[in-house]
Amino acid sequence: MTVIQNLDWLVLNFINNYFHNPFLDKLMIILTSLGDMGLIWIIIAIGLLITPKYRKVGFMTICALVLSSILGEGLLKNLIQRPRPFMADPAVQLLISKPLSFSFPSGHTASAFAAAGILVKMVKKYKGFVITLALLITVSRMYLFVHYPSDIVGGIIEGLICSKIVLYFFELRSQKSIHKEEGKGRISI
Repeated sequence: MTVIQNLDWLVLNFINNYFHNPFLDKLMIILTSLGDMGLIWIIIAIGLLITPKYRKVGFMTICALVLSSILGEGLLKNLIQRPRPFMADPAVQLLISKPLSFSFPSGHTASAFAAAGILVKMVKKYKGFVITLALLITVSRMYLFVHYPSDIVGGIIEGLICSKIVLYFFELRSQKSIHKEEGKGRISI
């Protein structure tokens, strides 16, 4: 565990010492606010829900977001109760309001990758945009000193697991519907 904590601090201090500047300060605040409560992903999901061709994808995205929120914010953060990095280094000047929840896993990252896991699989033509947006939101959390890199890794894993669960259940449901339809066409004698 000490190795992970040392690596966490090494990365955070590197970002803090070599990348902070007025332009990135503003950009990272904007990026992180897009991820607040999964806002950008909810907006994308709603856009998909109102488009008949992508309605199912929008619903799947919402399901993945809800599952990641229950698992991460409701369960894991409260079980693990890891303090945030700014609490360990009070000298850091936060650029955003202090988050009130625990640090592990990153909720912004979990929701980004829960949604991205669905969108990349189901709407391939926007894959590059979705992955880039998810990664930028993720980096903003470390830049703003509210998450350790290991919180980010935990959020990525959690989000991708949630998207895989949703994809699995929708595929299972789709297969059951196909089998049900095939059964209707049979004539029994």
